[in-house]
Amino acid sequence: MANTAQSKKRARQSEARYAINKARRSRIRTFLRKVEEAIASGDADSAAAALKAAQPELARGVSKGVLHKNTVSRKISRLASRVKAVVKA
Repeated sequence: MANTAQSKKRARQSEARYAINKARRSRIRTFLRKVEEAIASGDADSAAAALKAAQPELARGVSKGVLHKNTVSRKISRLASRVKAVVKA
């Protein structure tokens, strides 16, 4: 348990950041789920639109320090190739 005033404050800040980061991660996952569902349905237009909406959210996750840059780059790349396959089909 935190004893000093500084460690108590850091514990409070950590708790607050945890809640913010958790909400941000959840929001990003929701956008990813929408892309996945659009791909599964086979609707090319909605899949492309969902990917276009998800990309800024993922980038925001990187800038806020919630996700790693390479992780997001990989996810966007894989989703884009899957959306492209749906568009071709």
